[in-house]
Amino acid sequence: MPETALKLLMVASEAAPFAKTGGLADVIGSLPPALHDLGHDVRLIMPWYRRVRDVTGNLRLNQRQLLIPMGDQVYRVGFRTGDLRGVPVYFIDVPELYDRPELYGEHGQDYPDNAERFGLLSRAALELVRQITFVPDVIHAHDWQAGLVPVFLHQQRGSDPFFAKTGSLFSIHNLGYQGVFPLTAGRALGLDESLLTPDGLEYHGQISLLKGGIRFADQVNTVSPTYCREIQTPECGIGLDGLLRSRADQLHGLLNGLDSQLWSPADDLALTHTYSPKRLSGKAACKKDLQEKLGLQVSSEAPIVAMITRLDTQKGIDLVLESWDKIMSRDLQLVILGSGNPDYEHRLTEAASFYPGQASVLLGFDDRLSRRIYAGSDMFLMPSRYEPCGLGQLIALRYGSVPLVHATGGLADTIFDPLESADQANGFVFHEYRHSSLLHCLDRALSTYAKPENWLKLVLRGMTLEISWVHAAKQYEGLYHLCTKELK
Repeated sequence: MPETALKLLMVASEAAPFAKTGGLADVIGSLPPALHDLGHDVRLIMPWYRRVRDVTGNLRLNQRQLLIPMGDQVYRVGFRTGDLRGVPVYFIDVPELYDRPELYGEHGQDYPDNAERFGLLSRAALELVRQITFVPDVIHAHDWQAGLVPVFLHQQRGSDPFFAKTGSLFSIHNLGYQGVFPLTAGRALGLDESLLTPDGLEYHGQISLLKGGIRFADQVNTVSPTYCREIQTPECGIGLDGLLRSRADQLHGLLNGLDSQLWSPADDLALTHTYSPKRLSGKAACKKDLQEKLGLQVSSEAPIVAMITRLDTQKGIDLVLESWDKIMSRDLQLVILGSGNPDYEHRLTEAASFYPGQASVLLGFDDRLSRRIYAGSDMFLMPSRYEPCGLGQLIALRYGSVPLVHATGGLADTIFDPLESADQANGFVFHEYRHSSLLHCLDRALSTYAKPENWLKLVLRGMTLEISWVHAAKQYEGLYHLCTKELK
């Protein structure tokens, strides 16, 4: 038990296993249970999407409902209660806003009422805790979809005794997604005119919900120390670097963890053969199975280089396409699983067609297949242009696939190159965002792969690295105490 058990409220737009589009869901699926295991009283609030119902079944609608005014509208808000490994989850049920095929949009287009959808999530979160008489010590809001939680809390704290001692932490999982809407949306959300200014949420003639979270939260964090430094520069700050620098004393970089229960090659039911650092033979069997499944030439000598990624400019797909023929001229096999930009999907599929038996591009996402790729691959390529934390390289380490990464954000904080840190080496790193640098990094990895004893050291160091959520949860404990320090 911690010295002081805290009452913590998480507000987020997605959480694994209920609804997921990216790494945010993985964090929300793991951090609250880790904090619960440390002895804190944690609750989670998120929307009741159609996708959640598909996972949980039709959870009972609570008899109590909330009437929440927002702008010119009054919303009737229901809620349903579920469980996330011991953490109560309150699903906000407003069918006209959340009962849709996707979370944020369809066919490459955001839903036009996303400002109202997630503005209501923030308002409903504050009203719901009042209804269930759960007085949080800290409300932890995540990304732009919950960016108005610190704004509304800041407005209410001075006049509402219920929240008088409630602090706020706002987490930036990716600064590239800012929740930018017209100024008229601010009025539809019922925001005071004083907030629709440069000192509030105004952002280049519009409003940014992410800016609201950064501006009004008691403390702010992002998901790796290097990314925390990067976003305070004009190159990576996307117009918010000035605000972030002004909050430097309240801005922190904390590395995400990896849920060892969800990601374990010794217990993964998706794998045809399990394995561990002390019994690696199963990994070789997984490689052979993957080659057979994907129509690759069965070879134990040729390393499989894998990517499991969103097909987006952030992820360095342009570098891969620019280097494609030179990559394929090496003695290796390349496997890519992902979806995203239609142009990238087309170009990658076409490029792979010229290398049958050596390259496989699979469009879409399949969790079971992704696990088999992690297990069957020898190297894991993440040439991201920027990467706030990254989950793929952490999973790859656990599954004995050696990461090759661009030195940015969380990749720079978790992957160490033999040339720079021999005692910690667990992968290969290139520093200049150029295809020639990527190829040089790949060649160094292939040279080491040809020396089995040296390669095995990298594999085992990655598989045994301590990257659980326990350490990260304890760091968040420290931030929560900072949030409440000034309110006592």
